[in-house]
Amino acid sequence: MVVLVSRRTINTRLLASLIILLAAATWGCPSSLAQSVNEYQVKAAFLYNFAKFVEWPAQSFKGPDDPITICVVGHDPFGNMLEDTVKGKSFEGRPFAVRDVAEVQQAGGCNILFFSTAERKHLRSMLQSLGTPGVLTVGETEGFAIDGRVINFKLEEGKVRFEINPDAAASAGLQIRSNLLSLAKIVRKGKSERP
Repeated sequence: MVVLVSRRTINTRLLASLIILLAAATWGCPSSLAQSVNEYQVKAAFLYNFAKFVEWPAQSFKGPDDPITICVVGHDPFGNMLEDTVKGKSFEGRPFAVRDVAEVQQAGGCNILFFSTAERKHLRSMLQSLGTPGVLTVGETEGFAIDGRVINFKLEEGKVRFEINPDAAASAGLQIRSNLLSLAKIVRKGKSERP
C-alpha cells in the first residue's frame, strides 16, 4: 500500500515540531549549569529545525545527496549536543553534517554558519569576509540580525527566542518559509518590526 503525503501535511508536521520545541524551551532548570546546557540543547535543536524551513539556492549543493552542513565558527559552545541532535537525521534526502571552522575563510560548503557570543569581538570583520551567498548566518549576539545577518538567538526571561531579518535572507539568496517567520520577531537592518 502506498501512502501519499502532501507537502502541506509535511509542513504542518514540521511546524508542529517547531512549536513543541518552542514550548520545551520555556521550561526552566534550577541551576545555572543546567540552564546553560538546556540553552544549547535548545539552540542545537533550532539549528537542525531551521534547515527544514529554508530553501537554499541550487548552487549551494553540488549534488542531490550533499549534506546540509552546520558549521560553528571559532569557540564551540555546544560540546557534542549539535552532533547528537543531527546524528542519523536527514531532510529531503540530505543527511546533516557538523563542522567546526576556526575562521570564516574555511566555511566553504557550510549551509548554516553559527557564531557564538565568544566571537563577538571579531564578528564584524569575519562577516565582512563572508562573501559566499546561500549561507544561513545564525548568531547569539545583540544586534546580529539588525546589523544585516539572518537569524539571531535571544534569551528572554530564561527562554530561547529568535529574530529573523528577511531582507538579509533574501540578500543571501535564501527563502525562509512563512511558518518559521510567524514564530520569530522580525527585524530589518537598523530596526525591529514586531515583538
